[in-house]
Amino acid sequence: MIKLKESIRNIIKSKLKWLAMLPLMVMLQGCIPSYKFNGSALNYDIYKTIDITEFPIRAALVYPPLQQTFENKLLDTVTRQTRLQEIDGNADLEMTGEITGYSLSPQSVGEDAYATETRLTITVRVKYTDNKNSENDIDQSFSAYRQFSSSLMLTDVQDDLCNEICEELVNLIFNATLGNW
Repeated sequence: MIKLKESIRNIIKSKLKWLAMLPLMVMLQGCIPSYKFNGSALNYDIYKTIDITEFPIRAALVYPPLQQTFENKLLDTVTRQTRLQEIDGNADLEMTGEITGYSLSPQSVGEDAYATETRLTITVRVKYTDNKNSENDIDQSFSAYRQFSSSLMLTDVQDDLCNEICEELVNLIFNATLGNW
């Protein structure tokens, strides 16, 4: 009989502990952060379409595959991370621009006064137009770079460097426009 009473007391104590924690759990529930897993902060009731035009190369130094590489990465990121439909003309959102910079610059100088590292910098100017809310419009340049050993030929590393730089540029552009951070 004593064991039964003790057992009932323990059950009641454990239930009371849970009841005492219930208000705390309810209060904390309002503090739980919410995340959007599509990578953007767009209201899809308002925004349904986007028009992404070509980004021609206007830089003094030209690497022809760069335009296609950049455009493909931009379009791929927008289609993967949003539910926007890409159309030509008359869209809710428009993204136009140009590749304005493709430059090489020496970075580190060795004992023999020759550069030991070279920096490849790519700059893209983007004009983002929100046809539903002009306060979100952006006309901005974005730059990214990678360094490589000067002992390597640019032609040997150019494709990989351009892919990496374009990936970074697209992320910067996405975050500044569609990511709405």
